Amino acid sequence: MSVAFTKEESAETASETLLPDRPISPHPNLVTEAGHKALQTQLAEAREAYEAAQRVDDVNEKRRQSAVPLRDVRYLTERLRTAQVMPDPTSTDVVAFGSTVTFSRTDGRVQTYRIVGEDEADPKAGSISFVSPVARSLMGKAVGDVVGAGAQEIEILSIA
Repeated sequence: MSVAFTKEESAETASETLLPDRPISPHPNLVTEAGHKALQTQLAEAREAYEAAQRVDDVNEKRRQSAVPLRDVRYLTERLRTAQVMPDPTSTDVVAFGSTVTFSRTDGRVQTYRIVGEDEADPKAGSISFVSPVARSLMGKAVGDVVGAGAQEIEILSIA
């Protein structure tokens, strides 16, 4: 729609309020129980931010402040609708969704990650997505197994 047919002050304001949807992964939406709760919390926060933006008097500022929360509400609603909460692994014999894996790399680094859903993955905090290349190479493997991870090999040291 042309800016001429809206109450927007400028094309810049219009572009700020017409944000594209956040992309939805084509992979199954597997989540841990904690990840599911985090999605619910994020949705509640996005709804609160949207409601706060609706209380702004200036129509252009209201649109600007509503854009991100509204996009996040759409995304998080869909992610919660499709979420498949996975139980914690019942065994530490092989790497599975929800496992915490410690492995050594050929360069000598030892790393520990928990394998979680895409929305809850945070490598800096010790979690990686189950669809990441490292996680995919580890899934179904046992302690002592050596697998390829990019240009390196990694050896599984422990599974918790």
